[in-house]
Amino acid sequence: MKLYYTPGACSLSPHIVLLESGLPFELEKVDLQEKETASGHDFYLVNTKGSVPALELEDGSILTEGAVIIQYLGDLVPEKQLVPLPKTMERYRLMEWLNFIATELQKSFVPIFNPSYGACREEAKKTLLRQFDYVERQLGKKPYLMGERFTVADAYLFTVSTWLGAADLEIDQWKALAEYGKRVSERPAVHKAMIAEGLLQG
Repeated sequence: MKLYYTPGACSLSPHIVLLESGLPFELEKVDLQEKETASGHDFYLVNTKGSVPALELEDGSILTEGAVIIQYLGDLVPEKQLVPLPKTMERYRLMEWLNFIATELQKSFVPIFNPSYGACREEAKKTLLRQFDYVERQLGKKPYLMGERFTVADAYLFTVSTWLGAADLEIDQWKALAEYGKRVSERPAVHKAMIAEGLLQG
């Protein structure tokens, strides 16, 4: 498999999950401004959406959308328990979190990263404050989103929470979230992914 990624983008979550899974994979960096891969190819020929992550499977087909990719990867290694079993309420709870992170948290960062939304930036910050207040309440004293075990949802939430600084928001205002972020960052797979993407010094 090959993961197409951009450092620090939402593709960090499948990068983390790949490392947690122990599955063999390659990485290819993508310049999202130029829509070009590190090997000099037109990224639109890989993913016609022009966005990361994109996962090239063994048969050459491409899987897109981070929340889908990480569930797919988790299902490849059921022994790792990165996703609950299909058709269980726990699996639907996981999907509930993934949808919330994708449609509420990640999308709320769009005005933060896109200058053309300048007038909406302050409103986006207010929205993010409310949304992360909700996450804080849900985390409570749990080590991970689903309870005692790290799942793919944690890879996704951790990734999105690393963007708080771009919104001029301090993670420390949420005690449980800050502790959670530290806990997740100390996982070997997370540490390795962040070094590989140049987000941490080796």
